[in-house]
Amino acid sequence: MIMGPSGSGKSTLLYILGGLEAPTSGSVSVNGVDPFHLHADDLAAFRNRCVGFIFQDHYLLPQCSALENVLIPTMTIRHTSNDTSKVVARAHHLLSRVGLGNRLTHRPSELSGGERQRVAIARALIMGPPVILADEPTGNLDQRAATGVADLLLDLQREEKATLILVTHNAELASRFTRRADLFDGKLCFSEEDAQ
Repeated sequence: MIMGPSGSGKSTLLYILGGLEAPTSGSVSVNGVDPFHLHADDLAAFRNRCVGFIFQDHYLLPQCSALENVLIPTMTIRHTSNDTSKVVARAHHLLSRVGLGNRLTHRPSELSGGERQRVAIARALIMGPPVILADEPTGNLDQRAATGVADLLLDLQREEKATLILVTHNAELASRFTRRADLFDGKLCFSEEDAQ
């Protein structure tokens, strides 16, 4: 979990870690791969396969159902019919897991803010990425919905055995993480117990 004042670079750090924005210096390694040494097509494939993004705004396509939105990251990969069945089954499972198994055909306009964010979480997990990056994922939600989304994120992170890096201003959410870092004056400082 990363905290820091507005403008300290928290979102920029996530974008660098996820291969969306190149660092001005230094290097990034995810599973032994520096994404910024990849060709543009390979970088896009790397992001799709290795990183799940959850943003403050859900960025769902309004014309697509919840199920279709979750399946979007899988559309760049050629699947056999058997693979397609498995991918669709995983999407169904993830939507059920986030409490939306009965809302598969609903479009974003038919879902609450918390439900839209849960679709975004399922979409981020569909490819089984080893890294999940969440930028203020509860920032646009009321307290009850935010607590539900936070519970879900932490549960799914454990189930998927993924690394979750989350940026937040929410002190209650931050307190639920076992590792915390503060970003201030361009430096990422871990709490004393995390530094050991």
